[in-house]
Amino acid sequence: MTQVPLNKTDAAETIPSRRRRRRFSRQRALELAVPYALILPVIVALGAVLGYPMYRLVVMSFQKYDLPQIVAHKGVWIGLDNYRLILGDQLFWHVLLRTAIFTAANVGLTIVGGTLIALLLLKIHPVMRVLLTSGLILVWSMPPVVAVQIWRWMINYDNGVLNYMLSGFQTFGGYYGHDWLATPFWQLTMVTTLIVWGALPFVVVTVYAGLAQVPAELVEAAEVDGARSWRTFRDVTFPILRPIFLILTSLSIIWDFGVFTQAWLLITNEQTGPGNFIMGTYLYKASFQATEYGKGAAISLIILLIVAVMSVFYVRKMVQIGDVE
Repeated sequence: MTQVPLNKTDAAETIPSRRRRRRFSRQRALELAVPYALILPVIVALGAVLGYPMYRLVVMSFQKYDLPQIVAHKGVWIGLDNYRLILGDQLFWHVLLRTAIFTAANVGLTIVGGTLIALLLLKIHPVMRVLLTSGLILVWSMPPVVAVQIWRWMINYDNGVLNYMLSGFQTFGGYYGHDWLATPFWQLTMVTTLIVWGALPFVVVTVYAGLAQVPAELVEAAEVDGARSWRTFRDVTFPILRPIFLILTSLSIIWDFGVFTQAWLLITNEQTGPGNFIMGTYLYKASFQATEYGKGAAISLIILLIVAVMSVFYVRKMVQIGDVE
């Protein structure tokens, strides 16, 4: 079968169309590559800073790495023994359960308290709003070590402000000489109070910024229809702020699950034990104080895996919300 040759007009029209297609393909490829090129420096920096330490942590988790191995600069390969030892230890599961309850209490109190204060900021006088916001920012900017020392002074059983104030109310009876760190329950309660106190400013500022974006006409319409404040917040405000609450809750879970500084500094070394361990202090005791660095590396990777699962859940929820919008 003979092929009919293209005339000059067809050839003239075909060549520019091919050039346009190639130009469009190059432009499309460039558009797809730009986001990856923008995050490439961050990935390289993170890889340079975290890549080798993460590699060493993974390798060490499969080794016996105690004081003799530190001196010899060489670990003894033991495979999955560290993981079997940790997952077979009842103390680990008790600490994990306690940490989950501890995290839930911290996150719940932080989100609820921060939301209530943010709603309060909408109602008070602008001068009081500025003063309250300034105080929150000062709390947020305080280093954890300084905050712990202030709280240790406040709950001191000899001359603490908390005991002095409670003793002034006859309802509570005498609180002079009361030790707030005498039992594991109260130790973790004081740590929770300290963490919530330090985390409230971030939640308050974020939720308040979100409340400022809620259309006033929607709130007014709900109030005109006779809806009470709680119903208005539940049916109007909360659905609009759901992505913000999701972000705050996810970040708070990740931060509070790995808390170490406040718990370790507020509870003295002599008081720290199996009854008040959370994952951060349990990891420190198991690795640095017991000098079992291979076991500590395995615990670190287990904690990292748990936090990674939480992060995946957070990312999936955010993607789902974005798809709905």
